[in-house]
Amino acid sequence: MELPEKATSPTMYFVGVTTAKSSIMKVFPLWAEYLGLKDAVLKGIDLKIHDDRENYRKTVGFIKNDPMSLGALVTTHKLDIFDSAGDMFEYLDPFAERFGELSSISKKDGRLQGHAKDFISCGLAMEAFIPEGHWRQGGEVFIMGAGGSALAITTWLTSPERGADRPSVITLSNRSPQRLEEAEHKLTGTTGETVMKYVHCPLPEDNDWILGALPDHSLVINATGLGKDRPGSPLSGKEPFPAESLVWELNYRGDLLFMKQALEQADDRKLIVEDGWIYFIHGWTQVIAQVFHIDLSAEMLRNCSELAKGCQI
Repeated sequence: MELPEKATSPTMYFVGVTTAKSSIMKVFPLWAEYLGLKDAVLKGIDLKIHDDRENYRKTVGFIKNDPMSLGALVTTHKLDIFDSAGDMFEYLDPFAERFGELSSISKKDGRLQGHAKDFISCGLAMEAFIPEGHWRQGGEVFIMGAGGSALAITTWLTSPERGADRPSVITLSNRSPQRLEEAEHKLTGTTGETVMKYVHCPLPEDNDWILGALPDHSLVINATGLGKDRPGSPLSGKEPFPAESLVWELNYRGDLLFMKQALEQADDRKLIVEDGWIYFIHGWTQVIAQVFHIDLSAEMLRNCSELAKGCQI
């Protein structure tokens, strides 16, 4: 891999797979100007999915040791960076340690800090489209993917603070048995009375079978990365979505095949279909605030969201 050159101005990094294609490359300069981040720039660092351990350590080491490199947002590599370079951080927040992932890298008082921000950003995103009291209608949750986003979503949906407004059943599927075992280990004992199911689904048809068994008023989520970093969908498209359900595509760019499959059925099945744009807004603003030590008010967040309109790729 090729590391960036030494930063000459305050620099934040985007550690992903195809970072140049992200809308953040257009949005960040607008936000930086509004937030008063003078001369701040954003640069991408592209790594292969499940890259070599040494490449993750080189990336973290570069950010840690370069004075003008202030931090980073991490997407696809959240679990791998924690596993490969977690020992390089002087501070890890409770969610990072609990879930074994890092979505935010920052510095404070000479210490390299790692945070897992997905719990906050996914919660804010879900509050925007899941109606209050939705789970009283008997729906379940089906999350395809067992990475950091899936863990954060599950934790938020089952948190005690939500009272009785929680799903009775959540099913996580993944192509990797090891990833499912890791997810089960991290979530065991944390989801209250919600029944958790972990299902190995190496083929789209396996996910179809779970989809077909869901009750109406469910929530179906693509948290696999398929449709963004890699083309395709975790579903074959042959099985109908449960009626009057919520469908959440965590991606907002790429071929978005999963979302297209849902939209084709939206009218007939009375579906509410959401993409990952709101999640994108909350995810980035949370990490930018951490990296640049900004206290974001509700008004500032609304203005950032307005500035981002028109930049969606």
